[in-house]
Amino acid sequence: MAITVTEDTFRLAETFTISRGSRTEARVLTVTVEEGGHRGRGECVPYARYDETLESVRAEIEGLPAGIDRAALQQALPAGAARNAVDCALWDLEAKRAGQPAWQIAGLAVPLPEITAFTLSLDTPQKMQAAAARHAHRPLLKIKLGTPDDMPRLEAVRAGAPEARIVVDANEGWSPEVYRDLAPHLVRLGVTLVEQPVPAGEDEALRGLERPVPLCADESVHDRATLGRLEGLYDLVNIKLDKTGGLTEALALRAEAERLGFGIMVGCMVGSSLAMAPAVLLAQGAAVTDLDGPLLLAEDRDTPLTFDVAGVHPPSPELWG
Repeated sequence: MAITVTEDTFRLAETFTISRGSRTEARVLTVTVEEGGHRGRGECVPYARYDETLESVRAEIEGLPAGIDRAALQQALPAGAARNAVDCALWDLEAKRAGQPAWQIAGLAVPLPEITAFTLSLDTPQKMQAAAARHAHRPLLKIKLGTPDDMPRLEAVRAGAPEARIVVDANEGWSPEVYRDLAPHLVRLGVTLVEQPVPAGEDEALRGLERPVPLCADESVHDRATLGRLEGLYDLVNIKLDKTGGLTEALALRAEAERLGFGIMVGCMVGSSLAMAPAVLLAQGAAVTDLDGPLLLAEDRDTPLTFDVAGVHPPSPELWG
């Protein structure tokens, strides 16, 4: 089996800003595995927040032994972007060899479209209100916050999109005290969820905190090994393939999280339809689906995912799985 890695760049439709910085393009790694005339593909987005670079992730992938399978891969690489791209490529290869969809191989139910959030990047209140108005037809908006001036931005988004459900991503930018002070206003403005209010590693400060708006762990949860310590601190966990290291661990993490009573959010980095495709299977029936990466791009894969009023649709075999 041959494994190749290429770098692809996709222009964003607009500059995308969070509290950590801005970007105008998505730079991803595409892994292709070929064996016996069949080909599987996977995509990952190395993330500096987790000490990943395009170069370091490429080196991890290129250091794998030829012929590695999904079971061996779980031990060969840690959870993260490198393992994700290879794991998803191996799922795709298996589906192509078997002539069966990946969901069937995984023992899942027939996948259906899932309503996905659409993310509004961090900007001035005036610009965020205008962006919210442009996307007010979408049923679920996600707002990037985590600054000292969050309330004017949140008020502006609600004014621009009075009917949409809203989730807030604080990107580790708050404290328990900030959440406590903002909570009544979040309830008033109809916010249904707050992602990662405090820095990862400082989650214990949330113990005993009243949570009138549910809290979702993001940076604090990667795989099953990071899950147990979050009981009693968060209501949901955000599962991303680039954190779990692929669909294999993501499915296991979801099952364990549900067993422990966590709600499920399925999220993504900013990538193409190839990165989202396996996550659509993972997101079936999730409390929140946030797979809007392709909607933020000015260009995408040749056979992209379909997004319409029903949500994001499962991938075609030409794209993945």
